[in-house]
Amino acid sequence: MKLRWLGHSAFELTSNNGLNILIDPFIQANPACPLKSSDVNPDVVCITHGHADHFGDVVEIARNNPNLVVICNYEISIYLQRKGVNAIGLNCGAFVKIEDVEIKMLKAEHSSTFDFEIDTKYAGNAGSFLFTFENDFKVYHAGDTGLFSDMKFVIGEIYKPDIAILPIGNIFTMDPKEASIAARWIDPEFVIPMHYNSFPSIAQDPEDFKKSVSNCKTLVPKVLEILEF
Repeated sequence: MKLRWLGHSAFELTSNNGLNILIDPFIQANPACPLKSSDVNPDVVCITHGHADHFGDVVEIARNNPNLVVICNYEISIYLQRKGVNAIGLNCGAFVKIEDVEIKMLKAEHSSTFDFEIDTKYAGNAGSFLFTFENDFKVYHAGDTGLFSDMKFVIGEIYKPDIAILPIGNIFTMDPKEASIAARWIDPEFVIPMHYNSFPSIAQDPEDFKKSVSNCKTLVPKVLEILEF
């Protein structure tokens, strides 16, 4: 499995069989990402919630790729279907399997609105995703969230991901201290920080987070760097 960070909360995951999954496709307006939406060609897009910095360029990406499948919560799926996008709506605990990858939606503690519309509208519950690849290798993308007990008793004890991708930016999510607690509760082999330094309001030093994590290996990728597992 290959992982590439596109800045903020946007990640590409590619299975050994070549299935490309793009999470939270905030590309063109993402100050941390040097790409254009036309530079990505995913097979699947997963959206954790409705805020513009996570919903991103999904409609434009779908227009350029008629075979694209979008996985999101039910409310976002209805919104996208009305725009002609092939979207599958899930709720917490449900999963779909696409080729060799199981994609499960889990909880997050966060708000979710279509904040890019003139009249801000409810966009369902915010979520997170658990991706299970070949050989049962699991990646957990927490989305935007605060610290909550499911990270210990559900994600850590039941699902046991190998990689946990956690927000550290504060203001809208956990800060580095609480993210380090989440890392301890989940206890993956690797933890990757996200949702920081894209904007001044979420400025953080990922090395501070790395120093506070003692139970697993912290990886701090550069934007567009590819990590292989």
